[in-house]
Formats: sequence, C-alpha cells, structure tokens
Amino acid sequence: MSTVTKQPGAESPSEKQGLLGQLLNIVHQKNGVLTRELLREPGRFGLGQVPSRLKPDATTDMVCGYCSTGCSLRIHLKDGEAINLTPTTEYPVNLGMACPKGWEALSVLDADDRATTPLLRTATGDLAPVSWDRAMTTMRDRFQKIGREHGPESVAFLSTGQLVTEEMALLGALTKFGMGMVHGDGNTRQCMATAATAYKESFGFDAPPFTYQDFEESDVIFLVGSNLCVAHPIMWERVCRNPHAPAIIVVDPRRTETAMAATLHLPIKPKSDLSFFYALAHILVREGWIDREYIEESTDRYEEFAEFVHAYTPERAAEASGVPVETIEQVARTIHEGKRVSFWWTMGVNQNYEGTRIAQSLINLALMTGNLGRPGAGANSITGQCNAMGSRIFSNTTGLYAGRDFKNAEHRQEVAEVLDIPVESIPTVDSWPYHQIIEGIRTGAIKGLWVICTNTSHSWIHQEDARELLSKLDFLVVQDMYHTTETAQQADLVLPAAGWGEKEGTFINSERRFGVVKKVRRPPGEALPDFSIFRLVADYWDCGEMFQRWSSPEAAFGVMQDLSRGRPCDLTGMGDYASIDHAGGAQWPCVEPAAEVDQQRRLFEDGRFYHEDGRAKFIWEETRAMPEEPDKSYPYLLLTGRGAASQWHTQTRTGKSAVLRKLYPQSIYVEVHPDDARREGIQQHSQVSVASRRGKLTATAFLTPTVQPGQVFIPMHYEATNRLTLAHFDPYSHQPSYKDCAVKLEALESEL
Repeated sequence: MSTVTKQPGAESPSEKQGLLGQLLNIVHQKNGVLTRELLREPGRFGLGQVPSRLKPDATTDMVCGYCSTGCSLRIHLKDGEAINLTPTTEYPVNLGMACPKGWEALSVLDADDRATTPLLRTATGDLAPVSWDRAMTTMRDRFQKIGREHGPESVAFLSTGQLVTEEMALLGALTKFGMGMVHGDGNTRQCMATAATAYKESFGFDAPPFTYQDFEESDVIFLVGSNLCVAHPIMWERVCRNPHAPAIIVVDPRRTETAMAATLHLPIKPKSDLSFFYALAHILVREGWIDREYIEESTDRYEEFAEFVHAYTPERAAEASGVPVETIEQVARTIHEGKRVSFWWTMGVNQNYEGTRIAQSLINLALMTGNLGRPGAGANSITGQCNAMGSRIFSNTTGLYAGRDFKNAEHRQEVAEVLDIPVESIPTVDSWPYHQIIEGIRTGAIKGLWVICTNTSHSWIHQEDARELLSKLDFLVVQDMYHTTETAQQADLVLPAAGWGEKEGTFINSERRFGVVKKVRRPPGEALPDFSIFRLVADYWDCGEMFQRWSSPEAAFGVMQDLSRGRPCDLTGMGDYASIDHAGGAQWPCVEPAAEVDQQRRLFEDGRFYHEDGRAKFIWEETRAMPEEPDKSYPYLLLTGRGAASQWHTQTRTGKSAVLRKLYPQSIYVEVHPDDARREGIQQHSQVSVASRRGKLTATAFLTPTVQPGQVFIPMHYEATNRLTLAHFDPYSHQPSYKDCAVKLEALESEL
C-alpha cells in the first residue's frame, strides 16, 4: 500500500481546500445574522419575493388608521400576528398604493413608550402603576364626587376622530345616558366641524356628496386650501390617473407642492376667499353662465344670492385677493366651459374664522352651475382624520346619533326606543363645543375631564392657555396608547389603550365608505381596546345593564344600524363586518346588501336634498376682517399647515417610526420669503425667533419664494407651533382658525 508523505511545513490538499472554503465563506457567507436578513423567498398570496423572516402564513385586509383617505392595507400574518404589510391592490380607494405613513403603520405599535398599565399620580406628583380595579374605582369616585358637589355638567369629555366608530358610539352612550354627562366633544371640532356645518345648512344633512372616482372624471378640478400632494397623497394619485387632461386650479396663499403641479395657481391673499368666490359667482350671474333648470328645480334663494353678489365685482375681488381681474374672469370662464367641474377643500377652508361661509361659497358655485350629483362634479370636503366622518355622525357628542338633535323630543324618543332606555336619560340640550368646554374650566364650570385619544396640550390653538387650564382641573383622566403625550403628562390618571391593529371596528372615510379594522396584534401589557375600557367604566359606574346590547364592537355596529334606519346615513343593508370586507367597503346610505350596490356612488343624483322641501339652499354673508392683522409691532402673517407626507398631527405615532423620522426635518423650521429675510438679516438655515402676542419659539429659517412676502409658514406638527396661534373661531362651526395671526421675526446670533 502506498503512502503519502508530507514535507515539514507543507499543507495537504485537504487543508488547502479548507482554507479556501473559509475564505470563500468570508467573501460570500451563506449563514449568519446579516445573511439571513437578506435571504428572500416566494411569499405566496400574490406577494412576490419577501424576506424569509417575514414570510407570512396568511394575509388579511383592513383599512389604515391615519388619514381620511381610508386606504386598505394587506396585513401579512404569521401565527396570527401581523409581521408586515403591503397596500391592497384591488381596493376601490387606493388601488394598490400607500403613503409613507401607511407603510409604517405597524412599526409604531412597538414603541418603547406605550402605555401598558394604568398610571395614577401619587402624593409626590409622580405617575405610578396601579391595577385596573384601583384605576376604575378612583375614576368613578373622583368624578362622582365632582358631580355631587358641582352638578352633572361639571364633568366632561374630549374625544377624537381616530377611534373606531363603534367605540365612539359606545362612549357617547356611556357618558351621556349612563354617566349623566352633558358636555362632550371631539377633536374633529379642530378639523371638520366647518364642513359638517356647511353641508347641514346647505343640504339639510352632513353629507359629502362625492366618490373618489370623481378625481378621475372631472375636467376642471378646484383645490382650495388643500395641499393634496402632502396631506392626502393617494387622492393626488387619483388625480394623476385622470385621462381628461383636467384644468387643475389651486387656490392657496403658498406655492405648495400641489400648487406647483397645478395648471393654474392662484396665490390669493389670506382670508380673501369669500371676496374671490363671490366674484366668480358675480361673473357667472352676469354672463348667464348658470344652469337655470337645475336652480329652479333643486335650489332655494338663488335670486337673493344673485342680488347679493352683484356688489362683489371682479375689481373688488382683485383688490382684496391680489389676483388680477383678467385672471378672475378667465377662471369663471373655465368653470362655465367645464363639463364636469368639482370643487374640493380641506383645512385651508375649514380652519378659518369664515370657514363655514367659504365652504358654502363653493357649494353655491356648484349649485348655480348644476355641478352636483354627476360624475366628476361636486362641492367636496376632504376629511382629515381616519374616522372624522364616524365622529360627525355617530359620536353622540354635540349632536344626537345619526344626525339627530338633542333638543328635538321626537328624536330623543326614537333613540330611547332603539336603545331601550328611559328617554329621560337623554340630555335635552346640546353639548358645549370643544372651545367652550376649555373655557368652562376657566370659569369653574368644568371640574373633571376625560380626554380620549387626543393630545389637547399640544394641539389646542392657544397652547399655553390650554395647559394652564388643564392643570386647574380637580381630576384629569387621559386614555391613550402612549404615556408620554403632552396631555398624558398632565393627567391625574392614565388609562392604557390599544391602538389601530390591536382591536376591531369600522372607520368611515371622506367618501362615506365604511371599512373594517381588525385585531392583528395583541395590545402590550395590560392595555385594553377603548371599547373594553368603556364597558369597564360602565360596570364600575353601575350602569352596565344599560349597555347589554353593546357586547362587542360588531354588536355595537348592529346598534348603529338600528339607529341609522330611515336616516340619510342608513346602514341597514351593510350586513356584518364580513359583508363589508368582502364588498370592498360600503358607502352610506346602504339599504340593500353591500355586495349588490355600486362601489362608486354619489349623493343627490336625483336633484333632491335633505331639507323638508327637497331643495339645497344658497347661503351667504358679508366678509369680515381678520381679527389680528399684521402691524408695525408684528409685521408678518403666520400660516400653519401640514409639513411632509410622513408627518401626522402632533406626531404621537409618526414620531415613533425611525423610517418616517428620516423623511422630515426633526427640528421646527419657519419658511420665510428671501426679501423678508434680507430685511431682517436672516440667513438660510440660521436660527430665528418667531414671536406672537401669546408666545415665542426658536426655529430654523428656510428661505423660499413659496411663501409670499409678509407671510411665514410653520408646520403644525411641532410641539411649539401652537404657542403662537390666536384663539378665534368660526361662529357657526366653532372651529378654531389656526391659519392667521400676526408675528415678528428676529435673527439670532449663531453660537460659536
């Protein structure tokens, strides 16, 4: 037998191969943590390739929990828990698209500052963990003591447009019928009250008439006070799908992203909206560019309106708005020549001390030209929060369920019979709106407050005043996903709540579409769905028997259907959650099975409205001056609004996503026109003091011609912004006017 001998120091072939293998393994490693992160394989369910660690064993669809667009997201499940998501391709809202917030919707559930147990403020001033029994007993005892000493109107609540509809409905019944509260409102007062009031006065019911398909069918699209590209990017994608090469007219003081993409940008002076739109009506009347048949058959008070706008000449509007007469005339002609004209607005109209009348000025234009109830037409309010529409119809706050009136005895009796409760338990007066509840703390009328899923200490228009007033309450309860919000930090008791994806229910989007929310994650720690918390409060308050029908969110949806029967928002044909889910959502009204009705339905196709005479009303009013115009001491006008598509409201959630935080500036900034910057000695990216008569802040200067001279812009999302804003309100909707107050600028010396 032959043998192989090895020279001293020489490597055998096997050893050489081993060294080579090690080297190749270093260069192209097939195992290890980093490699496993990169491995991909077919995900099934039509998902294509997915990371191996995120391969699902099932999927389910549910609507997003951020804005009012109501996109559907396909949730990827593994062992019953959500591990990833993608946009739902066939849903009639987003058609396979999602914005950055939607893509990151799951990540914010994993934040370190989630509220996981009830927290009660101790004698030393700290918030300390307590049991649910201790939390509920304390809340009951403190609120009932306040009620005995100061009356039933001394305890109130502030809610939100981000609970599911069933939770809103249960909260409204619990507080008003079970706990005996009179006053309660939602943060939808800050975003959508103007639209709701305008529709109710003009149409007879809070009824947005459109469907998103109208974005794709208009040949003239007006966007007023709406930066659709940033605030509702999926809706802008629907505009981009329009095959008719539409004229896109943006009315906005700033040259926003949407204005840059428009065919015509009208940079009107702030708060000149009414003069401008009345002038358009003036021209349409003057030229006879109206739909006389539609006016006569479907509207009321047109002749009085036409006489009113006679004084609002193009010359008067040009002086007020800064838009040349020739341009105003051409815009009116564009309306006349358009076959399918749609008017859309968001916060630039709603958050305005004349907001209700501005919204109605757009409704008037649609009425007088017959642009309602037809594809590609309408006077269309784009909602803000994911369930502001649910709040407007089913929260039972400042209006009784399904558009009823607390002051109407017949309406109270209807609700009492549906819910099988004593009619005497239903308040006979309307609740105070949000700002009057806040003011009630100042006067001593409100001593106890329950804040649910909103961040008053950050978002209220006079921030420092709100914080001071909240600190004066005898007892403040805050119910939230996170214990670190500015409002939670002021609370006497914090109740840990589940978030979107950790509970079930429905949202209603801007086009009146119900979509289903599903539980795809377990809430952390001892956190509970808001629905369960409300049931718990009812039991401790000893009124649980009143809500036996409300045994689950889906049972509550059945109650809502009964409450809606025969109303303009009738839901009785929608069936259960599965029926809505399988139908791809369902728009109200829906009195036939959801699967059997058209997915793109508009209101008022028959020219009949919800007033008793079946007619829509023209409504108007003289313009009013800004309450705080710039002057020598405060020479600039502050505008506020959305910053980036990755930011949302007070950033309670979006601030938790590492991905989203990379998509917007982390520090507050102020947009300043270069001419103003030169006058004030402000350099690009330098630090600048911005002060109003109420407070001041330090921001990074961003010099840009997208704001007009004499105006500055600060995004609403940063904590300091509302130190500056002026507390004034639309007199009809009681909505705050966030977008006009006087400020001054001061360049700050850079620190060396």
